[in-house]
Amino acid sequence: MKIAIVEDDINMRKSLEIAMGDYKEFEVKTFKNAKDALKALDESFDLIITDINMPGMDGIEFVKELNGRFEVIIMTGNATLSRAIESLQLGVKDFLLKPFDIDTLIAAIEREATVQKVKKSAKKRSKKTSRDFLGESEALQRVLSIADKASKTDASILLLGESGVGKEVFASYIHKNSPRAKKPFIAINMAALPDNLIESELFGFEKGAFTDATEAKAGQFELANGGTLFLDEIAEMPYGVQAKLLRALQEKEIRRLGSSKSIKIDIRVISATNANLHEKIKDGKFREDLYYRLNTIPLEIPPLRERKDEILTIANAICEENCKKYDFETKSFSKEAESELLEYNWPGNIRELISVVERAVILSEDQEIQKDELYLDTRK
Repeated sequence: MKIAIVEDDINMRKSLEIAMGDYKEFEVKTFKNAKDALKALDESFDLIITDINMPGMDGIEFVKELNGRFEVIIMTGNATLSRAIESLQLGVKDFLLKPFDIDTLIAAIEREATVQKVKKSAKKRSKKTSRDFLGESEALQRVLSIADKASKTDASILLLGESGVGKEVFASYIHKNSPRAKKPFIAINMAALPDNLIESELFGFEKGAFTDATEAKAGQFELANGGTLFLDEIAEMPYGVQAKLLRALQEKEIRRLGSSKSIKIDIRVISATNANLHEKIKDGKFREDLYYRLNTIPLEIPPLRERKDEILTIANAICEENCKKYDFETKSFSKEAESELLEYNWPGNIRELISVVERAVILSEDQEIQKDELYLDTRK
């Protein structure tokens, strides 16, 4: 830690500097008054230790001038209750009465060091992890690192992974961290749409384009203009529509069904699948040229069984959320239930974990959820 000591008493100042010099983990710089300190302080300092009674500008005025930019410990020889309260209201972390021994001061500094370490760790994690992601496993962080880099570009991203790993959550995360964040994010599940409706859903149609087209309708490409279009289960897209999707991505324009007019589009496409697209290409069910267009940045999301160290974190968060949802008293997992959660293979991944925990919260008899109340299918 880099520490500034502000003390007008030269003897006190020198004795603190000498005593703290024995601690190699501290870099100490001393100042004889608050005005000198204000001129020299920059973001490299971690902690300020200041006296209250000083000529020119006292310690309380000094803290006010710091305006919350630094953590502060105050030391004084003639404290009053009102001064102590005032300093605490300004955010001062510790208030030491002179005379004090060096161990007392070191203990206060170490408390502050611990707090700062936790804050820095949380800040570092927050750069990597959105609140969309509860886990902090190395496997997840590796994927998020790539996602963070990819989000700053307009490159097409192909999300790969088993069913239930949270591909749409990743797509949303990439969008929210991209320059397009303030524009629409539209998700379409190819597997949920009948083949004969996919084209009109994507590209829209004009009035009279087909029997039921009683009025014109914009497609999802138009609605997502300026933002991100997420195409889930891309392997289920009919082969004929794949050619039109490829053209839209290459030409950056679409044409509504029943129209001869092209419409310019500016979108970022993220697609996802749990299928083996190489097999689909070999079988003639997926266009190879479209695969390369979509697969600029492949992002493989690891299954939950490879992220064991975050299972309990996620499960506890889901448990808490469901207790609030159903207005139950707070529940938790027994040690045996936690072991069961960790040992289970999770073929349905995050989606299955969410379902299992919600069920356990609803069906458990007591505040502690037991192993047999998880109802896991251990045959899987």
